[in-house]
Amino acid sequence: MSELTWTDLDRKAVDTARVLAADAVEKVGNGHPGTAISLAPIAYLLYQKVMKGDPSDDRWLGRDRFVLSAGHSSVTQYAQLFLAGYGLEMDDLQALRTWDSKTPGHPEFGWTKGVECTTGPLGAGVANAVGFAMSSRRVREMLDPSAVPGESVFDHDVYCIAGDGCMQEGVSSEASSLAATQNLGNLFLIYDDNRISIEGDTKIAFSEDVQARYAAYGWDTHHVDFTNGFTTYEEKIEELFDVIEKARQVTDKPHFIKVTTIIGWPLPNKAGDHSVHGSKLGGDEISALKAELGFEDSPFAIDEAIVAHTRKNAADRAAQAKEEWDARYQSWREANADGAALLDRILAQEVPEGLEEALPVFEPGSLATRAASGKVLNALADAVPELWGGSADLAGSNNTTMAGVDSFLPEERSSHDFTGRPGGRTLHFGIREHAMGNIINAMAMDGLTRPYGATFLVFSDYMRTPPRLAALSHVNPVYVWTHDSIGVGEDGPTHQPVEHVMSLRLMPGLDVVRPGDANETAHAWARILRTKKNPSALILSRQNTTTIDRSEGSGFASAAGVAKGGYVLKEASAEAKVILVGTGTELELAVEAAEKLEADGVPTRVVSLPCVEWFQAEDAAYQEEVLPAATPKVVIEAGAMVGWKDLLGANTEAVGIDHYGASADAKTLYREFGLTADAAVEKAKALIG
Repeated sequence: MSELTWTDLDRKAVDTARVLAADAVEKVGNGHPGTAISLAPIAYLLYQKVMKGDPSDDRWLGRDRFVLSAGHSSVTQYAQLFLAGYGLEMDDLQALRTWDSKTPGHPEFGWTKGVECTTGPLGAGVANAVGFAMSSRRVREMLDPSAVPGESVFDHDVYCIAGDGCMQEGVSSEASSLAATQNLGNLFLIYDDNRISIEGDTKIAFSEDVQARYAAYGWDTHHVDFTNGFTTYEEKIEELFDVIEKARQVTDKPHFIKVTTIIGWPLPNKAGDHSVHGSKLGGDEISALKAELGFEDSPFAIDEAIVAHTRKNAADRAAQAKEEWDARYQSWREANADGAALLDRILAQEVPEGLEEALPVFEPGSLATRAASGKVLNALADAVPELWGGSADLAGSNNTTMAGVDSFLPEERSSHDFTGRPGGRTLHFGIREHAMGNIINAMAMDGLTRPYGATFLVFSDYMRTPPRLAALSHVNPVYVWTHDSIGVGEDGPTHQPVEHVMSLRLMPGLDVVRPGDANETAHAWARILRTKKNPSALILSRQNTTTIDRSEGSGFASAAGVAKGGYVLKEASAEAKVILVGTGTELELAVEAAEKLEADGVPTRVVSLPCVEWFQAEDAAYQEEVLPAATPKVVIEAGAMVGWKDLLGANTEAVGIDHYGASADAKTLYREFGLTADAAVEKAKALIG
């Protein structure tokens, strides 16, 4: 075990972080200074004494990962990134929470160098941390399977700071329970027990023993009390350091460290007051703090020698860690040519050669798109080794288990149905949709695997925040949401999504993909795997749908058109008087309706529109070619009808459903609720007079 070196320069650096937090919030006039002030020594310990990282290369593969689940206290992290030299300068701290600054109100992945993931919605960061820890193990087993766990160049630790709010949110409980099941010994969760939230003392709504809860999950738990009769914090910092070092020796359990603090300590008058949680301190209190700490009473007046010291320390530690790591990394590359080539391809965000050739081709017939997706995943298992995922306890229904691959599980947790091994690719999230979404988000932000997570579309409501966070973070997890409409059938309205698809289209940056048949499903997966900066929602059916005959002479276009989001599936017999637009299982209704219209002498084009977002990304000329603005359109989709006129033009009508479903078989529901080819024909004729 290593020993902690703590000098007067370290103490002054911690105090520098405190006053910078106070001044930054005061300047902008809003923010969260209290936690940043009291957590400064803990954050400093992690960045300067514990974690491996390189300020000059924030994506160094050998780094540890840090997650600030208490994202409202963003200045906690910004101060440490400034002190360590990750690229933030004084101007950036002075621009906290202002337009176009590198220091937004909550940490944002891809915006601020050194920020591993976007946090803010409380508890989500805990689930992100679990995802990072799982990613580390999968990457080691994928690229360096012969290495002893803990000794691979791909092994690293994950540190997360969470607060009382995070502990109250259910998503942290979901993820923490799974972390224990997964034996994530590389995960360190530091819980800031300051007993303060926006409404004041947490005892009004929060009375449980959180440490006991984590012990019950199966975590390795510890407690360091920063309020227990001490005049300086150094002895407690040393205790926390020793706890972390001791915890490292426990490799089969994640580590929970409760640190009991006083919010805002050592503020002379407001320490412990809930007012310092989310408000500026005021000039008098900041002056008193600076007098207490021996700082000049001017905004952002700090000793530059302290910054020089901390940046040198961070750079020296990085150089030492990288020297040792680089030697092992080069040895690994020389001994693992195939693994090195795979890593290089993944880092370049390139798909494997021959991806399309690996896709299955489905013969004409009838197949649910969820079943087709399962066959696609089986076909891609060998071709795309970085692809992995699973379901929130619905694998048999979601069809997300690749054939012939083991489960990502400790071996002792294997079941009759699933064989576990550390590097398995089938993920079992349990009935934890919200945690699943945040976990795969972190895996995508880690950038070394391509994760997917599945549940029923109606339960996307349980995980609404993760796709939003992925979209604003510009990362590419895949949310597989099956049982996409009233076609769910007998389970009834509680399980039949109606408003979900259209509401998901309102989320900026989320690609909502609803393929119309088996071959569209295959090409949808290919396009999704080529997507680098957007999350994808793959919307799939429970019930069978017609697999269209696209052979030469059939009159139907290749499913490769899916890559453009929308394409002409079948051209009209003459200049089209109306266009029928279908998505998902309703594409076959559009085809049937077009046949009826053509028989009545109405030239009708059929357009498949599996992804509005991909289609809108095409140039205007292509969009006009496929869906001419002047031509009337009827859209058929088993969901909410609102929005289609905005997407496709005023001369658009929709066949859909704007009320909840019922318990009956799918065919009955489609007939009774008017989701029929005849309904589309009627609306088309009305449009064209």
